[in-house]
Amino acid sequence: MYRIVEKKTLSESVKLMKIHAPLIASKAQPGQFIILRIDEKGERIPLTIADYDKREGTVTIIFLEVGKTTKQLGGLKEGDSLLNFVGPLGVPSEIKKYGNVICIGGGVGIAPLYPIVKALKKEGNYVITILGAKTEKLLILEKEIGEYSDELYITTDDGSKGHKGFVTDILKELLEKRNKEINMVMAIGPIIMMKKTSDLTRGYNIKTLVSLNPIMIDGTGMCGGCRVVVDNEVKFACVDGPEFDGHKVDYENLMLRNRRFIHEEEEACRLKGVTP
Repeated sequence: MYRIVEKKTLSESVKLMKIHAPLIASKAQPGQFIILRIDEKGERIPLTIADYDKREGTVTIIFLEVGKTTKQLGGLKEGDSLLNFVGPLGVPSEIKKYGNVICIGGGVGIAPLYPIVKALKKEGNYVITILGAKTEKLLILEKEIGEYSDELYITTDDGSKGHKGFVTDILKELLEKRNKEINMVMAIGPIIMMKKTSDLTRGYNIKTLVSLNPIMIDGTGMCGGCRVVVDNEVKFACVDGPEFDGHKVDYENLMLRNRRFIHEEEEACRLKGVTP
């Protein structure tokens, strides 16, 4: 059993949990994820590792309460335990000295961006970070990521903090002025955000990585539930990713797959008595 040693509410619907999982914490690296199951009747869901502490033996997850399982997970308290907590899974981020990098996080995608920003900075890169949220109240980890960023830009859809608009507005301005200085772009967030980021950087031929977290079930490449099309080839996000070349991802196919079980999710929420 994997005990919840700490729980925080980061915003109205975003929760942080530290899970006691020493073996996973000892091997975790930026960019990897875990798959958890709350109880014997629960579904398996993937969550990217937001942080880890090898000394304390804890793994931090941050999640948005959006469906049946995440709402159930958000209802657990410190001291409660999870039945299954498997990982670390996926290929770790390629952390090296690129030079000048732009890291972009949107919504709850900011959480998995944090360990990557931290690792890239420790490797000696000049890190420019752009964080975006619908509103200031939904913005997470600004202070933590800011500590490892040489430049930090904030955007909100409603203008409640920073630039009123989208992360791609800031990215476009930076690329127009400084594209020759940028060596790599990393983007994690909504699929449409990663698509638009990749569209912008493609014109400048800047290496762009995106982290894909579609439907995963077993996390070992056996079920095929997390198929993604990259450079016209079928890949599995759980074993080949979750990071891929943003210029080669078939985003249209990914968006269709991501919405595939929306009606089933609504029905599961209804049966559980929660609002979808």
